[in-house]
Amino acid sequence: MEGLCHHYRFLIVTLVVLSGLRQSYSSTTTRQFEFNIEWKKVTRLCHTKPLLTVNGEYPGPTIAVHEGDNVEVKVTNRVSMNTTIHWHGIRQLRSAWADGPAYITQCPIRGGQSYTYNFTVIDQRGTLLWHAHYGWQRASLYGAFIIYPRMPYPFSVPIQSEVPIIFGEWWNGDVDAVENEMMLYGGGPNSSDAYTINGLPGPLYPCSKKDTFIQTVERGKTYLFRIINAALNDELFFAIANHTLTVVEADAVYTKPFTTRAIMVAPGQTTNVLVTANQVPDSSGMFVMAAKPYVTAVFPFDNSTTAGFLKYKSTSTEKIEAPTLPTNLAFHNLPEMKDTVYATTFSKMLRSLASPEYPCNVPKKIDKRVITTVSLNLQDCPANKTCKGALDKRFFASMNNQSFVRPFKSVLESHYKNLTNVEYSTDFPEKPPTAFDYTGIDPLTGNMNTEFGTKLLVVPYGTNMEIVLQGTSFLNRENHPIHVHGHNFFVVGSGFGNFDVAKDPAKYNLVDPPERNTVPVPTGGWAAIRIKADNPGVWFIHCHLEEHTSWGLAMVFIVKNGVGQSQSLLPPPKDLPLC
Repeated sequence: MEGLCHHYRFLIVTLVVLSGLRQSYSSTTTRQFEFNIEWKKVTRLCHTKPLLTVNGEYPGPTIAVHEGDNVEVKVTNRVSMNTTIHWHGIRQLRSAWADGPAYITQCPIRGGQSYTYNFTVIDQRGTLLWHAHYGWQRASLYGAFIIYPRMPYPFSVPIQSEVPIIFGEWWNGDVDAVENEMMLYGGGPNSSDAYTINGLPGPLYPCSKKDTFIQTVERGKTYLFRIINAALNDELFFAIANHTLTVVEADAVYTKPFTTRAIMVAPGQTTNVLVTANQVPDSSGMFVMAAKPYVTAVFPFDNSTTAGFLKYKSTSTEKIEAPTLPTNLAFHNLPEMKDTVYATTFSKMLRSLASPEYPCNVPKKIDKRVITTVSLNLQDCPANKTCKGALDKRFFASMNNQSFVRPFKSVLESHYKNLTNVEYSTDFPEKPPTAFDYTGIDPLTGNMNTEFGTKLLVVPYGTNMEIVLQGTSFLNRENHPIHVHGHNFFVVGSGFGNFDVAKDPAKYNLVDPPERNTVPVPTGGWAAIRIKADNPGVWFIHCHLEEHTSWGLAMVFIVKNGVGQSQSLLPPPKDLPLC
């Protein structure tokens, strides 16, 4: 331990253009990867613990492919617990078997077994991520998924190099124990002990000066930062002192470029920004880059900041060492933790590129509108049980007052085989069961007990569907990042308060709304998204704050097969895991 606590473990990066991956291909390439799920002892904050990893790496390895490539990832589970891997943001056209959420599209991979995720990256390019989709395993099982385009970037600035920036969270203790206690007693989970940049917490945490991310840059050059929020339970602000960020992509979709002093990125979201090294550094040659939480919850949270450095390259060969930072350092450009105005303004600035090469194909007319509350709930404590939520009750969460219960069999497999003895029904309510002042009700006295079950929404192939995600003030007005599997969607509108079906659709942006796979529903407000349901299969919709998913803030929708093979789900692979 002493050696680990005194030897420097900086991640210092000087990148060059990846010419081998950036070349053009005239034919489809199959890229193969091997993931071994295994334990490895990892030390952070001077705490050493066994950590669940892929190939012994923390964060896990980067998947780098080209638009149009076939991808095969053989996942071998070398630990005793179950696992699955999700390729977050990959549409999985006709290949829902490779999507990954446990008991939704597959049974878990058991200890000692393997499963090969096989899919094609179709009409997608940019920065995404992969992560475990079983329990809270994505606390450490995550990594970047980079799709290089076949055409040049739609911006003319020369890029010196590309820099993946992955945010995560670190617990000194056992994350599984945190989840288990939360579910056993119905209380809020213990918050993490640190945030990380590429697995490193940085010098503001105890015993962590040696664990600092430092990115070397040349003055006058421009860099593409691929920013990924893989944190478990926190939305994050990110900024670099004295530098502006030019946003050019969000969730692997090009945007109209705009400059900003900071970005807000929710768990599961990605943002590509251009950073030009155009400042004059001091004698250290360094500028702070930092991330801290955007907070809308009343629950305990990790009130800390992870920091790294942008180091300007010099001709000298001095030793690179992170400078000592006072804990009260004012981080230039970084918003305050509760700055909802900034978070909202940033989100409103995002617009699809909507060019001839990259059109914005938002559905102008819809076939179905679903309005669903996204809510926390306070459940009465069962008799003779100990409950540690507010008022000695239990915390849960729901959509339209339905708290999602995962079945014991894969929903996709049951759907494909037309099984009749299934654990789900197809009657998910398409509007709230009771109309009320969703964002104005008393957080505690107006709270409803939720219902539990596995109710699904079924739509025909090709349905133009609008989903209005309506926040509530139950327990707290909170920002919820909602992720949709298997489809991108367009955020056509959002606002504070209650959605008004008679007035709000008239204010939608149907010209260049942002296209995403994860949308933060504003605190005490709503977001309207439009989806072209053209991907047959079974698809998970859930809050990407893992504690809320554990409490049941999720639903599933099925897209039926269309006409012919090209509109139908592929058969299951032979090595599909069994329950």
